[in-house]
Amino acid sequence: MADSELEPQAGKPPEESDNGVPESGEVVPGRFSSDEVFQRVVADADHEITSSSRELFFSGLAGGFAITITFLLYASMSAATESKIAAVLLYPLGFIYIIIGGYQLYTENTLPPVALTLERLASVPALFRHWLIVLAGNFAGGAIGAVVLAYGGVFEPAAAEYALGLAENGVETPVTALFFKAAFAGLIVAGVVWMDFAARETISRLAIVYIAFLAIPLGNLFHVVVSFTEVVYTMLAGDLALTTGLFEFVIPVLVGNTLGGILLVTVVNYYQTSERRLEVDQFENVRRLSFREMLLGNLAGRSYVPLVDTLEDFVRDPDSYRILVPISNPRTEAPLVEFACALASTREKGTVHAVHIVQTPTGMALDESGNRDRITRSSERLLDGLEESVARDDVAFETSTIVSSRSFEEVFDRARRTRPDLVVMGWGDGRLWNAARAERPLDELTNRLPCDFLVVKDRGLDCSRVLLPTAGGPDSDLSAEIANALQTTVGAEVSVLHVVDDPSERESGERFIAEWADDHDLGGARIVTDESGDVEAAIEREAADHTLVLIGATERGMLARLVTESLHLDIVNDVEASVMLAERPSDRPLAERLFGRGRREK
Repeated sequence: MADSELEPQAGKPPEESDNGVPESGEVVPGRFSSDEVFQRVVADADHEITSSSRELFFSGLAGGFAITITFLLYASMSAATESKIAAVLLYPLGFIYIIIGGYQLYTENTLPPVALTLERLASVPALFRHWLIVLAGNFAGGAIGAVVLAYGGVFEPAAAEYALGLAENGVETPVTALFFKAAFAGLIVAGVVWMDFAARETISRLAIVYIAFLAIPLGNLFHVVVSFTEVVYTMLAGDLALTTGLFEFVIPVLVGNTLGGILLVTVVNYYQTSERRLEVDQFENVRRLSFREMLLGNLAGRSYVPLVDTLEDFVRDPDSYRILVPISNPRTEAPLVEFACALASTREKGTVHAVHIVQTPTGMALDESGNRDRITRSSERLLDGLEESVARDDVAFETSTIVSSRSFEEVFDRARRTRPDLVVMGWGDGRLWNAARAERPLDELTNRLPCDFLVVKDRGLDCSRVLLPTAGGPDSDLSAEIANALQTTVGAEVSVLHVVDDPSERESGERFIAEWADDHDLGGARIVTDESGDVEAAIEREAADHTLVLIGATERGMLARLVTESLHLDIVNDVEASVMLAERPSDRPLAERLFGRGRREK
């Protein structure tokens, strides 16, 4: 009975047996079960593993610098007193700052992200990315702290001398002993994380962290971030070579901490929970990653499973022409979906799939207060209303809902899963995608497009008079296909614009644009040749008489540069017409991916 309390019915005292124990009443657990703790770990890991690289790194930087406090106090108190008790008692202070303060510590992350990976809700590449960013932040913070201690005069002479011996002692310890001492330290840290999720109030968490981290100095164990800080300090203030410190001290400790946390805590705690550990509202009917996706991440499809995804098992009809339309507000984005339906209607088996992406606020738990059901029901109602307003007999219409802490990445994951021919997405104020530059691997996402992309800057989306500037290339080919479809469906008047550098090139430019228009079934379009050499000014002048401007990418990575606000096309914002930016996937050589983008062939 120590682990529970009995709550009597309102207005009636509980009946008691002869020994004074209540015989009736509702049982209220006094602590979380192992299943509930695991659920809390996984829910928290979902936010952590989807955090931006910047957020993770600077949180890790703060955590690494906080470790300097442990190094400072332990060395200072050990040098000042014959007994090491005072030093040991102060050792946990840096870790308390980190865990209670919510900073990132590499050894903490041997539990939550690994649990998410074991559940096949995140991939191994996503886990490694998370680890590397946090570890880099921890090491950077520890190095900054070591520089301050080495050159800032913080240490007293005796403490500085004692601090030099800490890393030297680690280097002199046999590698096998380092590994197993570090494994026990990894066990302690991951165990602290587990108990931290099991605790109900701050005082309990504080006591757990403090008592557990006392075991590291008492057991003469090693923690990788502390060890790295000691090595950098000794390199700066002593004569220890960095390579020696890394390979003979830090790396064995890193491996031991990692395997100790994973094997001795995560896996044990994972398998001691029941098979029903994730059957809660937040993860009900969750569709996990395949084993191939878990191992390869985005290379095999997805790297992460969102909190809610209502799309059932999906089989692509190879004969259909699919258009994916990600929307953040079904009430206001009906014109975008109608536009997609008009494009799909030109195909024999056109299908439009509208996916409502709901981005959850940071730290929001979907299993609290019925949040999951409320969000899902609301999304379904909005999508039903959208379907009624855009339904047409010649186009198959599908809907689904994604609830996730990400936004832009979910567009690409849905595209990889459903393999559409075209993605049509809106751009502008009020859309989640505008915050995409805070998300992780944006550049790689937008430079490996899974299909054609059409990004719409909607200013009324009147498609009656279309301007199509072109210099050739695959993205202009996509623009031509869109213009063709608009001619067929809404009778759009199309003007094709080509800009040459000077009057001497006008004749060749006119020949090029006439041939290009004929090759793309736009022979009836109005042909405009501008000899000013200023592409943007020419487009802006012509756009004044048009309602829609179709612009194909002239450089690789247009979508990436749009998201990061480095696409220097003022016409996107300056013209009064709606603007559509078209981009096609392209195969880029490895060297170009590593060292920069080149220009497209014209």
